Amino acid sequence: MHEPLVPLAIAGVSHHTANVTTIESFRFAGEEEFLAAARERFAGVLLLQTCNRVEVVVEGDQASLRDFLDGNGRKDYFIHDGTGALRHLFALASGIDSMIVGEDQILGQLRKALTDAQESGTASSFLETCVNKAIHVGIEVRRRTLINRGAVSIGSAAVQLAETEIGTLAGRHILVVGSGEMGLLVAQALAAKNLTAMYVANRTYGRAEILANKIGGKAVRMADLYHYITLSDVVISCTSAPHPVIHRQDLARAMKDRCWPVEGHPRPLLLIDIAQPRDVEDGAGSIDGVRLFTIDDLRTVNEQTMSTRKAEADRAHGFVEAELAIFLRHLNRKNADELLGALHTWAETVRVRERERALARLGTADDKTAAIIDDLTRVLARKLLTDATFSVRSSAEEGDMPAAHALVKALTTGEPLRDTRRQE
Repeated sequence: MHEPLVPLAIAGVSHHTANVTTIESFRFAGEEEFLAAARERFAGVLLLQTCNRVEVVVEGDQASLRDFLDGNGRKDYFIHDGTGALRHLFALASGIDSMIVGEDQILGQLRKALTDAQESGTASSFLETCVNKAIHVGIEVRRRTLINRGAVSIGSAAVQLAETEIGTLAGRHILVVGSGEMGLLVAQALAAKNLTAMYVANRTYGRAEILANKIGGKAVRMADLYHYITLSDVVISCTSAPHPVIHRQDLARAMKDRCWPVEGHPRPLLLIDIAQPRDVEDGAGSIDGVRLFTIDDLRTVNEQTMSTRKAEADRAHGFVEAELAIFLRHLNRKNADELLGALHTWAETVRVRERERALARLGTADDKTAAIIDDLTRVLARKLLTDATFSVRSSAEEGDMPAAHALVKALTTGEPLRDTRRQE
């Protein structure tokens, strides 16, 4: 099968090759401004930004996307185009490419990226088709395999890391900063840990109350954040703020209030920052008593859980490849339909012209004669194009669009039919 022409390109950085600092520096702070600028360059574009990846998906070619990103000061990124871009998109939606293999959050993140693009007017029909198909593949992978059986999200991986670092969480005081999707995942993972107290802080107090009520915790105001940091054994921060919400100097003062009178050192605080961009200001990890962990530290959790799901991930890869082949044939059929539409429009023009010439030569033909001639020319045109239609469609479905175009051009313009295989 020939490599089909797929006008799709994807570029970005992810946990595979970049640490949290690199991913943070690659992010686009103003998503609406980014989409508006990209709209001038591409037929369609969407921006996927999560805690461990930033990816730009465009209806366009690799060279144009590279030029656009370089012009925006981005470097050291991966890039896929054509079939490779589709394969990456399908694997991404399936959870195969996630840091926590099999996690489900990527499906919601892809839907949101598509919705944002639609609201900004940058989601072309082709991009919508590709992303919706990827989401469908992701759902089917989870239905047909056990890739997400026992899988953990980034949020529950943070809880698992906390448990590994300090032993049992039973009887502990834990503060969750942020009440969005990630905050909910963290809180749900903590709910079964028999904590003495769980606090939920959020910039909007009402949202903190909603989450706290769901999991039997206590909502706290951001103005009281450092007071509750003083009371807590573990702080897991996961807001969507574009800037740090836990500042080094304020945290240092809070740690002084945790000092044991005899030893003069503060009670240890486990601080896990899984936000992107980061919630905790640089330098906070050097404060006496603070043990700071970031998303990069969650890789070990994935390595531990991945071994149990490797066979399912292999099955998922096989399903992705099968669905990719089906989808490529679908795209090729659409291309064939457009090409055949042009061929049959040309044939209809010739048919009508020759019908009118014949009727003119007959002079005053009655309605029955005119109808017979019309039917005759219509049947002849259709039968003469039957084999050509089959050849064009077959070439297109096999991904050999140059051959399909050459066939149509030879029929409609008389241009010699060249062997397109020599050009590959």
